[in-house]
Amino acid sequence: MRVLVSLALLLASASALDVANQAKSEANPIRKVVNMLQNMQKKVTAEGAKEQTLFDKFMCYCKNSDSTLAASIASGENKVSELETSIKANVAEKAQLEQQLKAAQVGRVEAKDAMSSATSLREKESSVFAKESAELKANIGALGGAIAAVSKGMSGAFLQTSTAAIVRKIALTGPNMNDVDRQDLMAFLSGGHGNSYVPQSGQISGILQTLKDEMSKSLADSTADENASIKSYDGLMASKTKQVNALTAAIESKSQRVGNLGVKIAMQVNDRDDTAEAVGEDTKFLGDLAKNCKTKQPSGMILSRHGPWKWSLSLIPSKF
Repeated sequence: MRVLVSLALLLASASALDVANQAKSEANPIRKVVNMLQNMQKKVTAEGAKEQTLFDKFMCYCKNSDSTLAASIASGENKVSELETSIKANVAEKAQLEQQLKAAQVGRVEAKDAMSSATSLREKESSVFAKESAELKANIGALGGAIAAVSKGMSGAFLQTSTAAIVRKIALTGPNMNDVDRQDLMAFLSGGHGNSYVPQSGQISGILQTLKDEMSKSLADSTADENASIKSYDGLMASKTKQVNALTAAIESKSQRVGNLGVKIAMQVNDRDDTAEAVGEDTKFLGDLAKNCKTKQPSGMILSRHGPWKWSLSLIPSKF
């Protein structure tokens, strides 16, 4: 019991002493200043540490962003250069294709014009041949009938037919005849009226046969020329048709390629301009970043105590 009483007395004395010291400290103005400075030191140190952390992060960002931006700028510049080269090549190819396209279009027009001209000429030649051959065939038929009538001694009856009128026209306007034969034939066809001379039937048959042979040869030659013209026309049309088809296919293909190249060039130009703009912005940002990173300093400070009454402020050092 006595021990417990003693401990209680000691504790009471210690508590009273602490209260007295605290009251004394609170009453001491110097102690107040010291306490204030100590609190300020803690606060400044905490703020400085926080500022230093932000500064360290910023400097790390400067380091990393510098290399990242530099790589991005180099990549962008390479891309712009490659796009410029590709654009020039595509523009040159497009210009060449446009020239080829124009040449193909002109060639197709010329081929179609040649086909049209050849067709028009062929139609005229065919019309001339048809008229000429019809006339030659009619004349040859008339001469054949005249020869048959004369050979059978039916000249009198023959002279009254339309065939005789055709032969009479041949004698007047037909192929080249010597004057003697023409006179003899006309005398025969007129029945000797007004003329005491009447050619013999054999002589007339010979003249008629000669005329028929000449006209038959003319018809054969004209037919051969017509067949040759048809063959030439068919060959020309086949060749020109093939040419037109090939040119049409080329025009369609080149038109599509020109269109595709036009779209590709436009996209490349936009890509180049966008990339160049991005490179410019990155370059400016990198310059500003380098300037800011160079001039950036940590603003955190530490309040330090070097003795009972000696204090100082110092910057928090950077890790970089």
